[in-house]
This record gives sequence, structure tokens and C-alpha cells, in this order.
Amino acid sequence: MSTAAPPTTPGALGAGKLSPIQGLLRRRGLAKLLLLAVAAAVLVPLVRSAWPGASWPGALTVDLSGPLDHASNWIIDNRDSHWLFVYVLGHLSNAVVLSVRGVYLLLLALGWTGVTAGVTLLAWRVAGLRIAAVALVSFLVSGALGMWVPTMQTLALMIVAVLASVVVGALLGLAAGLSPRLFKILRPVLDTMQVLPAFAYLLPVVMIFGIGVPAALLATVIYAAPPMARLTALGLRGADAGVLEAVSSLGATGRQRLLTARLPLARKELLLGVNQTIMMALSMAVIASMIGAAGLGDRVYQALASVDVGAALAAAVPIVLLAIVMDRTTAAAGEKLGATPAAAGPRLLRGWPAWAGIAVITAVAALVGRLAGSTIWPAGATFAIARPVNDAKEWMVNHLYSGVPVVGGTADWAAHFTNWVLNPLRDGLTALPWYGVLLIVAALAWLIGTWRTALTAVLAMAAIGVLGVWKPSMDTLSQVLAALALTLVLGIGVGILAAGSKRFEAVLRPVLDVMQTMPQFVYLIPVVALFAVGRAPAAAAAVVYALPAVIRITTQGLRQVDPGAMESARSLGATRWQTLLQVQLPLARPALLLAVNQGVVLVLAVVIIGGLVGGGALGYDVVTGLATGNLAIGLVAGVAIVCLGLMLDRVTQPTERRTTGKGA
Repeated sequence: MSTAAPPTTPGALGAGKLSPIQGLLRRRGLAKLLLLAVAAAVLVPLVRSAWPGASWPGALTVDLSGPLDHASNWIIDNRDSHWLFVYVLGHLSNAVVLSVRGVYLLLLALGWTGVTAGVTLLAWRVAGLRIAAVALVSFLVSGALGMWVPTMQTLALMIVAVLASVVVGALLGLAAGLSPRLFKILRPVLDTMQVLPAFAYLLPVVMIFGIGVPAALLATVIYAAPPMARLTALGLRGADAGVLEAVSSLGATGRQRLLTARLPLARKELLLGVNQTIMMALSMAVIASMIGAAGLGDRVYQALASVDVGAALAAAVPIVLLAIVMDRTTAAAGEKLGATPAAAGPRLLRGWPAWAGIAVITAVAALVGRLAGSTIWPAGATFAIARPVNDAKEWMVNHLYSGVPVVGGTADWAAHFTNWVLNPLRDGLTALPWYGVLLIVAALAWLIGTWRTALTAVLAMAAIGVLGVWKPSMDTLSQVLAALALTLVLGIGVGILAAGSKRFEAVLRPVLDVMQTMPQFVYLIPVVALFAVGRAPAAAAAVVYALPAVIRITTQGLRQVDPGAMESARSLGATRWQTLLQVQLPLARPALLLAVNQGVVLVLAVVIIGGLVGGGALGYDVVTGLATGNLAIGLVAGVAIVCLGLMLDRVTQPTERRTTGKGA
């Protein structure tokens, strides 16, 4: 008989080893805290004597209204004559217009029969019969809702915008993944692109390109490209070192290592990047409509302007369906890259004969539609959902707003969340002296990073004070912290459940698609109706919008954990809970940190929505700046939001240290 050692008792796995937090505190934390305490003891009395009071001193602020007004006037005066606008930005604008118009005219020429047949066959070719059925039903539903022409307008813009975002994001991610130095340089750039509220850069974009498609597409690319860049860099930097070493030992060049090892190993991250890019591009559809982009977003915006939730939902449903079709089709196409011929399907569905067959059938379907005199979805085959949706909203407001036995109504929940969470956070941050906030930020950033990390975080917070928006920034920070904490608790918890059950993940996936692609403006009115105007609905909107990305990235990270490590833990007698806490979560740390990062930037991105529903603070300033055409108010508030995002990123993302110990 074998004399195998008995299984470890619960908690024995990893016994005798320090946890990462304990090791951090023993090696560096105590010394850093002591240094910060000494610095505070010396500097705080000097600062208090020079600038008494808790708020940021007025003597340290800079008024940027003059320079920003001058820049705004210069753009307006030179937009039609300066070489930069005429020969560079003008050609770029024309290229965008021609690209989107070309795709739109092609879709119109195919008609509803040709587009439906072509998309269905394409989905069948690359994703299988089930996804083809989803595509077919999605386009039929879009037509039946009376939204065929707006759907084609949005689809044309999204095809060009997603392609541009994927190319830009992949190139940035490729550069960042191959160069650690460039990764550090690009990181704040990506933060700025994704955290700067769309409303803040809509005004300068409109000043440069005018109202129309070019401005809408540029705004979409700025917002949708960063996830592709981040996930591409994550996949390239996380490639198996053993595989790369084996490829190098065979004499492969740098280019060969990239094409044969790094990119194939990063395929899942690249697919997730495409997925997130599609979702975020479609989520910009309504905001893009505010600066001249026609289509479904414009229908949503016009319906909500008249407080017609039903009509807004009728236009929002095709946006969600487009996202689902594009997501499933691109994901399945990526999964088949590099697959064996047998796994790719029957011979008739492979190679150029399949593509030729799709083209022929699509052309025949388009011709049949033209001969039938119905290139646009027939008006008699539509049905309206506006009235029943509006009736359902009224029922929810009448029965759930207040007076619900035991649990209370949604108004009570909003009031409790505001009084017990938001108000104490806001009052505490506002009451803290400005130098105290800087010291806390420095301590948090230095404990998990380097002195450079702490310096960046402190400078970001100091910039907020210099811009003269310290108090509203503390108000915004309190809302962001509350929404972020709720998002991470729910997102990581649900992500863990989804990683452990493929069936649960399959059920959850369409729900996440709807949450992430449903325009924020659509669920804004029912949220306000249920929670009343204030900061609570602003936090709810931020959680709904940021939650899907956190869940997806957490699930993906846990699924990518080495099966061998988990098998070793189970063979030592570890329980499922021990395996999760001591193996899966530590090994999935990069993905979890990325989930935290995306939670931060997505919550901040919806701060602007808070300004529309009573959240006040920086979000309200950004909206006011856009509504009044005041670049100083809107852009300064937008930059302050970026600074908050940069600070939160630095205090939540550990910085890699040099092996020599320098900079620690």
C-alpha cells in the first residue's frame, strides 16, 4: 500500500507562508507609513500657517476661462481657412463621411431582404446555426418595430466606428504590450480617453468638425478604443514565458515570436477587447445623436425629450439586438481562428465556395425584394410597443415607489442610501482639510506602488484644486466611491459564480449585453421615476453601466487560471472555497485589477448622467458647459473628472517595481 500523506486540513493550504498583504506590510508598509508620518508632522503645521482653512486656498487656483475662451474663438475664426482644418482635418472628415455613407447606401441597395439574408448567412458561416437564428430574429424584430431605416443608419456608423476603434486600440495595445516604457506612457492617455466624459469633449469636437457624422464617429472612437488597447496589452504582457522561451530557442525573430506565439496566446483577450469595443461603441449611439448622428440614437433622444419611455425603448431594443449579433458573430469567428478543418464545419461551409454562395444568395434575396417593390420594411408589418411599455412604467411607479409592506418602496431605499452612505461620504470628504486628502492619497498610492505612483496621484488631486473645483470634486468623489464599491462587490461576486458555472454564464450573458448596450438615457427615466431625482439614481445608473464589464473580466480571468495549479490544490485536499481564495483569485490578480480599473473608468463615465438627474457636482458643470457652449466650465469639469480617474487608478493599481529595488 502507498503511504501517501493525509490531506491537509482546512486552512492548511499555504500554511507557513505570508499573504501578499502581510508581506507588503512587513517589508515596506511600516517604513513608508513612518516616513509619511514624519513628513506630515513637518509639513502640515507649515501649510496650515500659510493657508488656513479646510478648502483649497484661492491663492493656489488658476483661472483658465480666458485662455479657453481665446482657444474657442480661434477655432471658430480659423475653421474655414487654416491649413490644419482645410488640408488635414477636412480630408479626415470627408473620408469618414464617404465611408459611412458608402456603407449606408450599400445597406439600402440590398434592401431589408438582402441585409437580413446576408447577415443571417454570414452568422451561419462563422458562428453556426444558433447564432444565425439570433441574427435573423434580431433584424426581423428591428423591422417589425418600425425601426428599419434608423437601424441601417446606426449599423453603417457602427461598422465604420468599430473597425476604426479596433484598429486604433489594437495598435496602441500592441505598442504597450511590447514595450513596458510605452505602456507606462500610454496608460494615462488611455485613462483620459475613457474617463473624460463625452459631453466634455463633444464641444471642442463639434467646434472642429461641426455637427454631423465625423464628430459623432470621433467621439465614439475616443470612447470605444481604450478597452481594446488595454486588453490587447494585457494579453501580450501575460503570454506564457515558457512558450516564448521555447519559440526563441528555435531561432524565431521578434516578428515571428509575435505572430506565432504572442498573438495566438492572447487570442481570448483580443476577442474580449473586440467585445468590449462593440458594446461601448453602441452605448455611444444616443450621445452621438446629440451632435448630428442620425439613426436609433436620435430616435431614443427625441423620444426621451418628450418623456416617452415606450418610444425610446422601441428604438433602444434594436441597439441591444445589434450588439448581441455583432458580439456573438465576432466571438465565434475568433474562436474558429486556427481551428482544424474538421472543427470548422462541413466542407461546403469552408473557403471561397462558402463566401461565393453567401454573396449569390444575398444578391438574389436583394433582387427579389426589389422586384416585390419593398426595399424598406413594409409599414403594414409593424407593431407599436410604446403604449404597453408606458403603462408598465406607470404601474411600477404606482406600486413600487412607496408603501410596499416590510421592505418599503424604492423611494425609501434611495433615501436610506443617500442618508447612510452618500451624505456621510460627501460630508467627510468635504470636511477633510485639502492637505489631509493629499496625504491620504499619497499614503494609499505609495503603499501599493512606488513614490512615482504616489507623486502622480497627488499631482492629479492637486490639479483639481488648482482648477478651482475642489468642493464639487469631493462631492463627485463620494458618489464615485459609493457606486464603485457596490459595483465591485456585485461584479466580482457574480463573476465568481459565472466562472464556476458555464450554464449560469450562458444565462447571464444576454442580460449583460442588454445592461451594457442599453443606452443610459433609456433606463434613466424609469430609474428617476422609481428613485426620484437626486444622487441615488445617479449611483444606480453608474452601477448598471459598469457592472457588466467587471463581471465579464472577472469571469474571464478566473477561467484563464492554470488548471494544473487548481488540480494540485484539490489533490492536497483543499476545499472549493480554499481553492478559490488561495489559488484562483491570486493567480487571476491581473484580470481582477483590470476589472477594478474598468469599474473606475466606467463609473466615472456615467458621472455625467448623474448631472442630468440631480447628482450635481462635476457632472452638472459638464452638462452646463455643453448646453451653454462654455468651453471653460465644461472642459475644466471634464479635466477634473479625468484627474479623479487618474488618482483612483493609481491608488487601486499596484505598480511593478524594478528587481533591483530602485524606486520602491
